[in-house]
Amino acid sequence: MGTIEFLYENGEFYFIEMNTRVQVEHPVTEMVTGFDIVKEQLSIAAGNRLSIRQEDVVLRGHAIECRVNAEDPKTFRPSPGKVNIFHAPGGPGVRMDSHLYDGYVVPPYYDSLVAKLICHGETRAAALARMTTALDEIVVDGILTNIPLHRDLVRDAAFAAGGTDIHYLERRLALD
Repeated sequence: MGTIEFLYENGEFYFIEMNTRVQVEHPVTEMVTGFDIVKEQLSIAAGNRLSIRQEDVVLRGHAIECRVNAEDPKTFRPSPGKVNIFHAPGGPGVRMDSHLYDGYVVPPYYDSLVAKLICHGETRAAALARMTTALDEIVVDGILTNIPLHRDLVRDAAFAAGGTDIHYLERRLALD
């Protein structure tokens, strides 16, 4: 298993890297295919054959992932510390992968990723609507996170319309 990453700009694809591991974004694939990629990988590692065939894979709907980082949403400086209150959103089409809990202390020594929020819908608009609601429901008190930035982005008309490019966030942040 692996992931090949490309950038697309001005009608051209540019190779970035090949990762021979499951990517942090794998829940997006799981939400639109219905297959548990990690379960399949562990099964293969145990000596079993892959349980699905390519023709079994059917993409259904749209999924969006927001990486929740322990960082200042404006300066992107790390924000380690104690999480006083953590409340994960839920509901149909909403998945929250996190190790946070009330009282957890985010250490300053590691990657600032503390959660992944993934929302699925039949269309991009439906997935965005679920993500908007989920971002409004999530509570992480005690440390700064980039959740306010995600809330702004999912409400941005250009982002909602799709077709943004690799310079979108850079331009968007320059406006603030």
